[in-house]
Amino acid sequence: MPAAAPFRFDLLAEDAETRARAGVFHTDHGPVETPRFMPVGTLGSVKAVSPRALKEDVRAQIILGNTYHLYLRPGREVLRSAGGLHRFMAWNGPILTDSGGFQVFSLAELRTLNEEGVRFQSHLDGSTHTFTPESVIDTQRDIGSDVMMVLDECPPADVSETYARTSNAMTVRWAERCVRRFHETEPRYGHRQALFPIVQGAVYPAVRRESAEALAALDMPGYAIGGLSVGEAAETMYEIVEVCDGVLPRTKPRYLMGVGTPANLIENVARGIDLFDCVMPTRNARNGMLFTTEGIVNIKNAKWKTCWEPVDPGLDHYAAQTFTKGYLRHLTLANEPLFMEIASLQNLAFYRWLVDAMRAAILDGRFAAWRREWLPRVSQRL
Repeated sequence: MPAAAPFRFDLLAEDAETRARAGVFHTDHGPVETPRFMPVGTLGSVKAVSPRALKEDVRAQIILGNTYHLYLRPGREVLRSAGGLHRFMAWNGPILTDSGGFQVFSLAELRTLNEEGVRFQSHLDGSTHTFTPESVIDTQRDIGSDVMMVLDECPPADVSETYARTSNAMTVRWAERCVRRFHETEPRYGHRQALFPIVQGAVYPAVRRESAEALAALDMPGYAIGGLSVGEAAETMYEIVEVCDGVLPRTKPRYLMGVGTPANLIENVARGIDLFDCVMPTRNARNGMLFTTEGIVNIKNAKWKTCWEPVDPGLDHYAAQTFTKGYLRHLTLANEPLFMEIASLQNLAFYRWLVDAMRAAILDGRFAAWRREWLPRVSQRL
């Protein structure tokens, strides 16, 4: 078994006018070209999309799973028996797992937080569980994700600066304990795993700076920025990302958790972010919202009833070219399950196109011009 070691990140190009950059990081399950969007497979499944479609139609390079949900169901014993999440869900590409901290604070009805960890009740059956920094590392060893996250507290955007500073100090201490546990343990399934600390601090630049500085000192292979897109204004998000960009090492990837809209991706790539995840493409797809190269389409609108144009003339993948807007409107109004598959494929493929286009523009030295052209186009409502 190879020793637990961080992956290599190659920074290939940086934009002259913004902080955008293009790179690639290497995992034992394959390379991930950045910037990159990760489809969310919370429970070991990207909703309505098969692993084969993720590979062949979406051409996803990495997906995300969630420690909280996988811990509760199917559970660590099942995942160990299956040989880890890759084998369990028949996905042979890289996987990143969130530590579950956000879900504990957003889903658990009753929870008790202290220095040791967090005790919570399952949203499934009310049973009581405890997450500690050490236990979330052990759980992610059982899951076998390529990139693991530390346990953190994710406070809401409206907490006081005093609370944000106290909370972040504990998150940093938890990160230090996660790092120790990570080095004390070994991967289970023959591939290496990396661990990312998570910058917290709510909407307070000074606290975010303190968090980033403390976590950068841990010298881990990459870093996440959490606690954004939780109710704050977009401009506040961008301000916080800029603060973190000024502190986190340029030679390591940055992952902005739970973000976001096409505009959010463009603006945060311009501020130095490499990795994103969000349920928006698949969740909005199931509700009838399509992201396309022409703009954002509410496919339920009557204007699409007899529209026989392809779903997205600007994309060359299966869902975009095979089906028409009129047909998709019929499917969603008829509540046909096929709609969820086609719409999810379209939205995920659009997000893949978006990050690919940004990456190509960065490598070609034209990202700033690309941003000016495409930001309004992908944000318009049709």
